[in-house]
Amino acid sequence: MDRLTPTQRRKCMQANKSKGTKPEILLGKAMWRIGLRYRKNSSLIFGKPDFSFKKYKIAVFVDGEFWHGKDWEKRKAGIKTNREFWTAKIERNMRRDREVNDYLTRNGWQVFRFWAGDVVKNPQIFAEKIRKEIYGKLSDNQSNKK
Repeated sequence: MDRLTPTQRRKCMQANKSKGTKPEILLGKAMWRIGLRYRKNSSLIFGKPDFSFKKYKIAVFVDGEFWHGKDWEKRKAGIKTNREFWTAKIERNMRRDREVNDYLTRNGWQVFRFWAGDVVKNPQIFAEKIRKEIYGKLSDNQSNKK
């Protein structure tokens, strides 16, 4: 049974944002601090990644655990109300995530998908992973030019 009334639940769900979330802000600040400059939610890139580095073909997504199906088989059982709707919606999100990953990868992009809860705990770790990938691509380009 839901702990909230239908009106409270509706208000809670309406408050969820698709961009500019706390995990995205924290990761963006961590990347900026270490000198990474990015584009946010670029509609020019398939899937509109939360952060992108077009020059290096790197797309970064920060996915919410509920909306993108983290531990889905376990979590699915916990949905008590409007089960059919939520199951279809989240499974559709998961399918779309796979399609975006496949498309970008086929077109030479490196895709990073991080869980929002993990990013909130330590955004610096994830910013550093991205930095290493960028500097790895930079050193590859330098050696190719010689």
